[in-house]
Amino acid sequence: MDEVFKALADAGRRRLLDSLNTRNGQSLRELCSELDMARQSVSKHLALLESANLITTVRQGREKLHYLNAEPINAIAERWISRYDRERLRALADLKHALENTAMDSTAFVYTTYIRTTPEKLWQALIDPAFTRRYWGPEFVSDWRTGSTMTWQEHGARTVDPEQVVLESAPYRRLSYTWHTFTPAWARAAGVDDETLARIAAERRSKVTFEIEPVGETVRLTVVHDGFEPGSTVREMIQHGWPALLSSLKTLLETGDALPEPEPTDGNGRHPG
Repeated sequence: MDEVFKALADAGRRRLLDSLNTRNGQSLRELCSELDMARQSVSKHLALLESANLITTVRQGREKLHYLNAEPINAIAERWISRYDRERLRALADLKHALENTAMDSTAFVYTTYIRTTPEKLWQALIDPAFTRRYWGPEFVSDWRTGSTMTWQEHGARTVDPEQVVLESAPYRRLSYTWHTFTPAWARAAGVDDETLARIAAERRSKVTFEIEPVGETVRLTVVHDGFEPGSTVREMIQHGWPALLSSLKTLLETGDALPEPEPTDGNGRHPG
């Protein structure tokens, strides 16, 4: 955590984080223009922020886009803030967000964490029902080939849809699939009311991508959940679920035990989606 606090101590780096908080997913060129800083200075600051895991990058064509990464801040919260206080702070943050009405231009959710494991074990944890039911809840049925369908089983509900498909499957390196269909059976099991179900069922289908990269004795896992419409209800529902889920995945792979299942905080239940 020393790297995190050191990175945050510099006013220029905090300005970069503020810029990404206002508009996530910016290129180096956009950040330089936004902050009126020299390209070399911005590059050095971004390198330090990425080293501290406060930002993560995603390639899009020939450009590299920069996203805020909540993992280090989430780790600080897990270490020093009790669950009771964390829920109070989250409620205050949600209220502040609602009052200011400052939605990000980019709707993608991007999260990077480092796990002391191997790419092979992490891949298994992403697809094997024996793992997913422990840290996530759902079980997936698929042969995990690109273009194959997926069946989601969670909360006692089974969701089958030909549009639930594997978009990309490169074992131990990259996995991408479309998000599941929101059915009345799923909504009843997950505790989602009819009004919310109607809104999320009308939205376009999003997708999630897991990028796996070995780094020494650890594995760098980047999760990109995107394809949301502006003002998406699904985007709001997943933003708190993913950090908790990935923390549980990390704990399971490193210790053999998943984190205790938290109390549900909204109609989305205990996990994203």
